[in-house]
Amino acid sequence: MLGYPAHFGQMECVRMIASPRYSEKRVGYLGAMMLLDEKQDASLLITNSIKNDLSHSNQYVQSLALCTLACMGSAEMCRDLAPEIDRLLRASNSYIKKKAALCAVHIVRKVHELGELFAPAARTLLTEKNHGVLHGAVVLIIELCERNPETLERFRKTVPDLVQIMKGLVLSGYSPEHDVAGISDPFLQVRILRLLRILGHNNEGASDAMNDLLAQVATNTDSTKTVGNAVLYETVLTVLDIKSESGLRVLAVNILGRFLLNNDRNIRYIAMTSLQKIVGTDHNAVQRHRGTIVDCLKDQDASVKRRALELSLALVSATNVRSMMKELLIFLSSCPQELKSHAASGIFNAAERYAPSQRWHIDTILHVLTTAGGDVRDETVPNLIQLITNASELHCYTVHKLYRALLLDISTQSLVQVACWCIGEYGDLLLRGECQETEPVQVTEDDVLDALETVLQSHMSSPATRGFALTATMKLSTRITDNVDRIRSVVSIYGSCIDVELQQRAVEYNALFKKYDHMRAAVLERMPVIEKNSPGHTNGESMGEVKENQASKKPAEPKLLPQPANQVCDLLGLLGGSEETLQPSPSTALGLLTNTPSTAGGNLLDLLGDLEPEPLTPAPLVPVYDKDGVALTLSCEKQSDTAMTVTLIASNSTDSDISSFTLQAAVPKSVKLNMNAPSGDFLPARGAAKVTQMVVLNYQNKVNLKMKIRISYSSRGSTFQDTVQIDTFPGL
Repeated sequence: MLGYPAHFGQMECVRMIASPRYSEKRVGYLGAMMLLDEKQDASLLITNSIKNDLSHSNQYVQSLALCTLACMGSAEMCRDLAPEIDRLLRASNSYIKKKAALCAVHIVRKVHELGELFAPAARTLLTEKNHGVLHGAVVLIIELCERNPETLERFRKTVPDLVQIMKGLVLSGYSPEHDVAGISDPFLQVRILRLLRILGHNNEGASDAMNDLLAQVATNTDSTKTVGNAVLYETVLTVLDIKSESGLRVLAVNILGRFLLNNDRNIRYIAMTSLQKIVGTDHNAVQRHRGTIVDCLKDQDASVKRRALELSLALVSATNVRSMMKELLIFLSSCPQELKSHAASGIFNAAERYAPSQRWHIDTILHVLTTAGGDVRDETVPNLIQLITNASELHCYTVHKLYRALLLDISTQSLVQVACWCIGEYGDLLLRGECQETEPVQVTEDDVLDALETVLQSHMSSPATRGFALTATMKLSTRITDNVDRIRSVVSIYGSCIDVELQQRAVEYNALFKKYDHMRAAVLERMPVIEKNSPGHTNGESMGEVKENQASKKPAEPKLLPQPANQVCDLLGLLGGSEETLQPSPSTALGLLTNTPSTAGGNLLDLLGDLEPEPLTPAPLVPVYDKDGVALTLSCEKQSDTAMTVTLIASNSTDSDISSFTLQAAVPKSVKLNMNAPSGDFLPARGAAKVTQMVVLNYQNKVNLKMKIRISYSSRGSTFQDTVQIDTFPGL
């Protein structure tokens, strides 16, 4: 019937439920549970019948009504019938109390505020001897405690009662009625342990009351069968979640260690999942089972392998990094393809944190690149290059090792890229052949160039890899003496390459050979030591000389950053497209005529700005923007024939404060720009204070000197933005 219309049988169910005969009621209630839900209007018609049957003299009729309400009762039905369920929870019949407890669970889930109604009755049910009633009571109490913190505090007083019930189950003899594989009612034990975990969470008093019980359950429960393992697993979760003693936590970790030796893969999986959660807090206890966890890396099941890999990576420390890395590298060579990327990334992170030496670190990463170079992340190549650059004493060793790796295999792109970079930087060390750490190998200039040409011509090389190889070939032109003409011919060939990036590089390198040969040695010298996450580092993704300085940033000394010469300096879109320039307002033009100088103390508000002494003659202030009460003035101070400092001063003459005030600047590509940190980002009303911004411009051609300013700020809950172009600079 799933998915088929069932409206034809709904009214028949209502009619049969109202019948006085038990046989018809049973079929009617069964049909209602399958064909009706709380969204059907017909469900409201059986509310009165359920209420009448809850008071029926026959316990089986009452049971039918309770099961139906627990199965499809809507929120309205639950509110109407909750008092009847509370009455049945206090009945003398254990069969009815068991059903009523489970029905109360459904009502609490539907209508949370009705939980207070059932709390007193739920507590009295814990004194029952019937296991079915106890099971229903524990489930109800769990539901109540999870939904109401006040109820949770109230039920913490029942911990001694729950401990006594649990002890009775653990220590009781054989009971045919409740025994499952030698364990007395494991279902009730698991439920009680789950409730104890909730009651003992973040509560020392409740935790102390159950510590002895948990130790007893952990030592007395048979672990040879699945039923016993279920109880032990719930015990472990309870121990780890409450404020238990350290010895008890070690016992719980040891139980999980025994689970790792189980033949059932599901048990091994949940054991490693649990150990993964506690490895941060109980690291030493989990370390004792390191050998067993590493053995799980050889498991045939992919899920177990993944969990074992995550746990093994979490267990790596400064004391065991060499042995653990050896096992992880063996696993990497044979692990499934879908795990290679995760394994390589984890090995990189662990090696970076716990590397005993730089040589070991480099060897480990090169081993990973050789084994799984096609599955490593993109940032691996720049990270390894930075590591090699900083290890100056290992340059000779590294370039020899990478050169040999390049001769063996050029299919692994990441490895080939690092090898080409190292050969380009340290090719002179390779040609000397004086490396003490490796076997002496005589490498000629032709051998090195042959290897790089092989990479350039290989169909397996990506455009990025060819770029590395071409740059390495060009750099060798300053490190070798006899084959410069060969390098020049190789570079010229790629001047007509179909790949635009490669073609551009080749054309620029050809220009170095012809027009700028006197600068070639300086341009192609070795890279300096790379500082990770250095300020202003843009990874080559900058589109121009645009800086935005927030008030929260610390002031920095002016620092000129080299920018690509072929990129337009227009990140903000201020200088692109239209030739039309923004004209200053009439008040601005009037200010240009008057040209009122500033006072000597105009820069006192910029206490955190440039600490250079003020000039004897203050630079003239020129208004460049005045709109809606926000004014911007400009003054210039010439530092040299090609450098100038521009000071922008903003003021607010409106009646409301301005916040989040920022200035952004854009200049042509022939001009280099550096913006210092502003004096603030808040402009009080009526000109009570000003914001000062220092800009340093470096230029070659005064004719092209211009600048666009973007002004952004917030006032009265609204955000404003405007631009102004500056074509003339006073004093230039």
